[in-house]
Amino acid sequence: MLQMLHIENIAVIKSIDLEFSNGFMVISGETGAGKSIIIDSINLILGAKADKELIRHGESSATVSALFTDLSRITISQCEQLGILIDEEQNILIQRSFGLDGRSIVKINGRTVNLSILKQIAPRLVSIHGQSDTGALTDPEKHIDLIDVYSSSEDLLVKYREVYYKLEKTRRDIQDIVHTESERERLKEILAYQIKDIDSAKLHDGEEEELVDKKVKIKNSEKITKNSEYVYKALRGSEKGSVAYLVDRSITALTQISGVIPKYEEYAEKLRDALASVEDVAEEIYAVLEDFDDDPTTTLNEIESRLDKISRLKRKYGLTVKDILEFRDKSKKELDTLENYEGTLDTLKKEEKKLYNDALLIADELHNIRVKSAGELKTKICEILEFLDMPGVVFYAKIDASEFDGKKVLNKDGYDRIEFYISANKGAEAQSLSKIASGGEIARVMLAIKSVIADKDGVSSVVFDEIDAGVSGKTARKIGLKMRSMSNGLQIFCVTHSAQIASLANIHYLISKREVNGATETSVKALDYDGRVKELSRILGGINVTESQRAAAIDMLNEKEIY
Repeated sequence: MLQMLHIENIAVIKSIDLEFSNGFMVISGETGAGKSIIIDSINLILGAKADKELIRHGESSATVSALFTDLSRITISQCEQLGILIDEEQNILIQRSFGLDGRSIVKINGRTVNLSILKQIAPRLVSIHGQSDTGALTDPEKHIDLIDVYSSSEDLLVKYREVYYKLEKTRRDIQDIVHTESERERLKEILAYQIKDIDSAKLHDGEEEELVDKKVKIKNSEKITKNSEYVYKALRGSEKGSVAYLVDRSITALTQISGVIPKYEEYAEKLRDALASVEDVAEEIYAVLEDFDDDPTTTLNEIESRLDKISRLKRKYGLTVKDILEFRDKSKKELDTLENYEGTLDTLKKEEKKLYNDALLIADELHNIRVKSAGELKTKICEILEFLDMPGVVFYAKIDASEFDGKKVLNKDGYDRIEFYISANKGAEAQSLSKIASGGEIARVMLAIKSVIADKDGVSSVVFDEIDAGVSGKTARKIGLKMRSMSNGLQIFCVTHSAQIASLANIHYLISKREVNGATETSVKALDYDGRVKELSRILGGINVTESQRAAAIDMLNEKEIY
């Protein structure tokens, strides 16, 4: 749920901090007080465009922060997939800052992320619905998503898409190799040349590093040779003056008197170990000396030539020798595919047929679930709409199968085309919801659908923005009752001008504005009982509140309807 919301320098809001709880909450206030700013701020958290026109006059930047707690399993799973770390208390803190210079920063739990990441996560946290909302309901392509959410077929859909995407890749592979004969021949010639060009160099991984190392040694060969020869001669080069000779003679001397002084045998053993080390070092140095030719210039030229060849290949095929060799292997596979065109094509077509049949089986299962779910949804939605003063309403999901030449045409969702149809007037023919429903009808359908899928989509906070506009007081009261009922399992916010709805809330927030130091500022406060009576009276009465309107406000607060 949305536990805390911080808004700073957005429109007429200088700085406010709001803390929310579970239940049904309403936000009211006079026109222009700033109710829409709250919605705009939540939309920024959802990833809406950060328009610099939203920044408070005289300020250079604005910030919105939101803390969400009690995350659903679906939300936590998606965050993990996107690399977002969830703290031990399973909270998410989203911060959105933007300035007049156009810079925008998004942070989730302290980590800076791309806006695209926010747009993937935020819809799992809070959803906003209003009469101006033309999202999932007025876009027929999204109706299938609502059916799938209701049917809880997410796992099956994931299974289907794994097969479907393999099918799509296989179809692309088929298209890739189905070239004209001349095109295949041209590609074969290019690939054969590239392979021959790389193979002629006889490269091996790590060769460039070896050559560079050898080049450095040769350029310093005089210094290396001079010092190495000195060390070798000192260790064992001359018969009587070398370290090895002197140590060996010392061992012999110690051994001869070890019978008299036993400790000397221990010293002799230590010197034997030292002698072995001296001889090992001498041999290794001698091996280094043998690596240098009498003519280092010739060797250096050969190395430079080899490095030039590698550099030429790198410009054509990759940044490193390893990349070049990998390019060669890939080219060889492509060449083999082209040379075995008919066999490869036959294999791919068999694979395409198998994957299509596998995907079709799962798509059939999805179709059956959707048909069943659509029937259940029809009954439940119509019951709710009847309660919301749409008597005789007809609502259903029309499900058609995409076919071509008698064969099911698959897409990422299966083969179903789903669109909601409605008839709001008794006896009228049902037509597409996206074409005929009024704003008030859309709002009630939206409320009905959300109430049915509330415990299935993983979104725990829902905002309804003035969905009561254009409906009667009786209908508004029923809308309020429905939202209060939904709040038993969800956190429900409603921005409203309706006293019938506002009086049903668990918590009532009042948005107001005042002038501070010559500038307008908006504030928000939770109302106590007296404050609620006063605000409800204002909504009912307008400018001059009468005692009868105040009494009506008290009656509304004290009513105990249950839905």
